[in-house]
Amino acid sequence: MRLLVSFAALFLSVVLLQLSNGGVGPLDALSGLALDYTTAQIGLLGSAHFFGFFLGCWWAPRLMGTVGHSRAFAAFTAAGAIGLLGHMMVTDPYAWAIMRVASGLCVAGCYTVIEAWLQAKVTNATRGRTMGIYRVVDMGASLAAQLLISVLPPATYFSYNLMALLCCAALLPLTLSRLRQPETPAAPRLRPMLLLARSPLATAGVLVAALSSASFRMVGPLYGQQVGLAVDQIAGFLAVFVLGGAVAQYPVGWLADRYDRRWVLIGLSVAAIVSSITTAMTHDLSTPGILATAFFFGLTTFPIYSVCAAHAHDFADSSERVELSAALMFFFAAGAMAAPLMASALIDLFGPGAMFAMIAAGHAGLVLFGLLRMRARPAAAARTRYVWAPRTSFLIGRLTGRSRDRNDTGNGA
Repeated sequence: MRLLVSFAALFLSVVLLQLSNGGVGPLDALSGLALDYTTAQIGLLGSAHFFGFFLGCWWAPRLMGTVGHSRAFAAFTAAGAIGLLGHMMVTDPYAWAIMRVASGLCVAGCYTVIEAWLQAKVTNATRGRTMGIYRVVDMGASLAAQLLISVLPPATYFSYNLMALLCCAALLPLTLSRLRQPETPAAPRLRPMLLLARSPLATAGVLVAALSSASFRMVGPLYGQQVGLAVDQIAGFLAVFVLGGAVAQYPVGWLADRYDRRWVLIGLSVAAIVSSITTAMTHDLSTPGILATAFFFGLTTFPIYSVCAAHAHDFADSSERVELSAALMFFFAAGAMAAPLMASALIDLFGPGAMFAMIAAGHAGLVLFGLLRMRARPAAAARTRYVWAPRTSFLIGRLTGRSRDRNDTGNGA
C-alpha cells in the first residue's frame, strides 16, 4: 500500500493520459466517418499518430536532459492538448493528421518522463511490484478509454474538449507532487540493427504484432461501422480486444518460460490466423458473437510483442538490454506507421473483412519464418524471464532489464 501511495501521482497521470489520448484513435475514425472522410484518409490519421509516437520516443530523453522532467512533461502534454483542441477548429483530414502527430508525440513523451521517474525511484526490492501496478493501471485506463468512446458524440467540440481537459489534468498530479525530480537518464542509442542481429525472428514478430494491433485499434472502428455496429458497440468491440490481451498475458508468460519461445510464438500466430479468418468470415454474427471474435483476436495477438521481446533478450547480454528494448520499439513503431494505411486501403478495395485477411497473411508469414529459424539455430541455452513489455517508450528497457537479468529461467527448451 505504501508503494502505491508513493507513486500515486505518477500513476494518476498515466490514467489521465490514457483517458485523453487512448481513445482519440477510435474517436477520430468515427468522427472521420461523420465528416465523410475517405477510408484512406482515416487510415492516414492512425499512421500519423505512430509517426508522432516514434518522434516522441526519440526526442523525449534528449528534451529531459535539456529542460528537466517536469518541463518536458508539460511541453508534451501541451502538444497533446493543442492537437485535441484543434480538431473541430479545422475539419480537414490532412490538418487532423498533423494534429495526430502531436497526440503521438504527447503519448510517447509523457510515458518517457513517467518511466524515467519510476526508474529513478524504484529499488530492486520494489521493482517487480511497481511494474505490476504500472501495467494494471495502464491497461485498466486503456480499457476505460475505449469504453469512453461510447458516450462521446463523434465530430463535436464537446468530445474533443473533454479529452483536451483530461490531457491538461494529467499535468496536475506530477507537477504538484512532492517527488524530487531525478537525475536525467542518458538517452539510449537507437541501434535498430541490434535487434536484427540478435533475433531476426523477433524482428519479424514485432512487425507482425504492429500490423495486428495498430490496424485493429486505428481502423477497427471502420470495420465495426461497416458490419453494422452502433457507436457504443464499437467501443465494446475495441475494449474486449484490450481485455483479451490482458487476460492472455499470464498463461502465455507461463508457457513462454517453460517451452521453446519459438513454438509459443508459432502457436500464437496459428491461433491469430484462426481468429482473423473467423472474424473476417463471421461479420454477420449477432453483437455478442462479434464481441467474442474481438476478444479471441486480442487473446491471440496482443502477447506476441512480449514473447518476441523475451526471445530477443535471450540472445543479448545485460549491457544491451536498454538499446535492445529501444530497437524493439523502433520496429514496432515502423510497422504501426504502415499498418493503418494498408488496412484502410484494403477495406476500400475489398470490404471490411480484408483487414483481417491482411493480418492473417502476416501471421502466416511469421509461422513459416519461425519454422525456418528453428532450423537455423537451436534455442538459447539460458533464457531470461518473460516480461509483459509495455509498448510505451524507449526507456522501458531500464525498468524491465534488471528483472530479466535477475530471473534467468535456466533452461533452453
